[in-house]
Amino acid sequence: MAEEKKNAAAAPATAKVAVKKSDEKLSFIERVKKWFRDMKSELKKVVWPTPKQTAKSSVVAIAMIVVCAIVLWGFDSAAQAVVKALINIFA
Repeated sequence: MAEEKKNAAAAPATAKVAVKKSDEKLSFIERVKKWFRDMKSELKKVVWPTPKQTAKSSVVAIAMIVVCAIVLWGFDSAAQAVVKALINIFA
């Protein structure tokens, strides 16, 4: 028990850092200015794609759209044929 007290006393205390918030509310103009400053700093961090990467991604997206359109057209045509056949059978 004596050893536990020594170890507890020897352990360094962690300092808590308080975040200071200003009590004043910023005016509308100051908030807009701050928003634009923050936006500008965030946009500097963005890694923009090269024109080659943009073109490649666009081609892939367009190709996928065409494939999905063809698949949906196929399902729609099949469903239409099934409905017409059912109508002819029961009509």
